Amino acid sequence: MAISDTNLAQRLDRLESTEAIRQLAGKYALSLDMRDLDAHVGLFAEDIRVGKEKVGRAHLKSWVDQTLRDQFTGTSHHIGQHIIEFIDEDHAIGVVYSKNEHETGPEWVIMQMLYWDDYERINGEWFFRRRLPCYWYASDLNRPAIGDMKMRWPGREPYNGTFHDLFPSWDTFWRNRPTGNELPEVASPAPMDKFLLTMRGDTPAPRIRVR
Repeated sequence: MAISDTNLAQRLDRLESTEAIRQLAGKYALSLDMRDLDAHVGLFAEDIRVGKEKVGRAHLKSWVDQTLRDQFTGTSHHIGQHIIEFIDEDHAIGVVYSKNEHETGPEWVIMQMLYWDDYERINGEWFFRRRLPCYWYASDLNRPAIGDMKMRWPGREPYNGTFHDLFPSWDTFWRNRPTGNELPEVASPAPMDKFLLTMRGDTPAPRIRVR
């Protein structure tokens, strides 16, 4: 079957958009670790919301600057798998894994997390509309985060992260242990462009505790 010019243009646009969004995640890590805050906040929409009341890149730069100076001497963010799904031509969602290292005074804290992202194309360029960081653990390199309350920052009381809270399958798995020898039911595969949305179902976004 011949591919129409319109169809081909749409497919090329999707491929180019996918790569542009993937580049956002890499640029985010590099600009953050190298403390180029102008480059960093330029990855977000100009009217990015910061907290409940503030809007704009200047507010985001101020918040990032204070956070980095108050908590970290150095950081390194290692980007893992990146799943991207398009809502329409100019909006997409994604999940990005990140394994991070932080020099925090006398301790070297390692972290495993993922980002739930919303992306938007504005005037032909893709930006972050929102990044929701969901943490599994953070702990000194020499003290593995075994057990509960895996978020263990120096000088703070341990607390639970939200790594698994985006997806109901985690709780469902542990609540429903198979019994007997009957084979389990298997749901139909999720549509290719709705894998993330199918996994999430109607699960609300978790409330993220600022580290």
